[in-house]
Amino acid sequence: MKQFTQKAALLIQKGRQRRINRKARKKLQRARGQKIWYKRGGLLDIVRHLLPVCLSLPTILELLPLVVAFLLAPMSAQAQALDEVFQENASLDSIPVGTLRAEVDAYAFFHDNEYASVLQKGYTLPGARLIPHLAYTPHPQVNMEAGISMLLYNGASKYPCYAYHDIETWKGNQYHPGCHFLPWLRLQASFGTVQLVLGNIYGNTSHQLSAPLYNAQQAMSADPEMGFQILVNRKHFTSDTWINWESFIFDLDSHQEAFTVGESMRLRWGNSHKWEYYIPLQLMIQHRGGEQDTTQLGVQTVSNAALGFGVSRRPIYKSIDFFSAEANGILSYQQNGELWPFKSGMALHLNMKMQLIRHLLLSADYLYAPSHFATIFGNPFFGTLSIREDKKLYKGLHTARIGIGYKHTFAKAYTLGAQAEFFLVKSPGKDGHEAFCDKNYNFGVFFHASPSFILKNFKK
Repeated sequence: MKQFTQKAALLIQKGRQRRINRKARKKLQRARGQKIWYKRGGLLDIVRHLLPVCLSLPTILELLPLVVAFLLAPMSAQAQALDEVFQENASLDSIPVGTLRAEVDAYAFFHDNEYASVLQKGYTLPGARLIPHLAYTPHPQVNMEAGISMLLYNGASKYPCYAYHDIETWKGNQYHPGCHFLPWLRLQASFGTVQLVLGNIYGNTSHQLSAPLYNAQQAMSADPEMGFQILVNRKHFTSDTWINWESFIFDLDSHQEAFTVGESMRLRWGNSHKWEYYIPLQLMIQHRGGEQDTTQLGVQTVSNAALGFGVSRRPIYKSIDFFSAEANGILSYQQNGELWPFKSGMALHLNMKMQLIRHLLLSADYLYAPSHFATIFGNPFFGTLSIREDKKLYKGLHTARIGIGYKHTFAKAYTLGAQAEFFLVKSPGKDGHEAFCDKNYNFGVFFHASPSFILKNFKK
């Protein structure tokens, strides 16, 4: 009996010592900024064990809304490989003054949308966009660029002249042979935290709009944005204000004038290296028509707006380089015209993104439109209006999207990316509207090369 009591006391003493050592180890790791997981598998081990579950696509898509809601509940933002690959750097700080340079922005892509939905048809974008141009920086605050933009799709021999977004509504009869080419010109002036851009602005994914307001795939189809832009980048405030003139008309032209005014701003506070909080405000207004409009469409004005709250951190653990979560209320409003078969609508959008081990990008979105909602430049899966069937509406919409991507940058000038997205779109059918449930996916591979060569240094 005495021997048994001694063994029991020894075991109790060892257990107490293990708990003391564990607490001391956690305290030391916390002081060093290290992860404090105890006796848990690493991130790669977790992914390996979850992989068989992830391969069951129908199951994960059905459960996605619950997963997103669970993840956002305690935290209650957008990162995809497409956004990273096609984004431009607007800073002039690293450009050498007095140099004449030959620069190239080359985008090669293969993107396949396997859609079988009542909202939109599937399509494939295999091709490349090439923007060779000359650049000259006469002053630390001034940069001038001029060149040509060329868009080529594999197997195509002619291209309509007009902007490729919403082309079925305002396409023309003129075509470019060989490839779709446009002149490209950018004049930029920097005033500290404020930059003014005229000509070809920093557009597409560079506006950092939420997914329901802008579909990143347009970087592979729409014309480069042209107009005027004001960029502000301060410690607690960032703003991107622009006007994109999409279609200019002369007297007796057979298409409409069209332009888009946009605003994307953030109010930020907190520590950018710890938890940072921000309020995003986004607005887009598209106007069609004009004094010289000879069509029978009349003036058409539609808009989207978003306001919400977001949180982000960089990094969290050794293997998690970045995390953010965002919730937005989104509005659609039609002031004039009949582009949409309803006047106004609203939706709730939740978004989460995460970057793992530097190259792996994970993102998830959930959108709920209780009645009607339409998007100007976003993916039609984030709206109740079908573009497959002319102006057909599906009242009440649940859209869940999960994305996985890969991005790797070589020597700052070359970026390789790959991405796959899975959509679950469901409408229960209300007030006589049809019910449906669609499962869709897309995937793509992208490469962006932006080399720069100094032709002459006029400062020497």
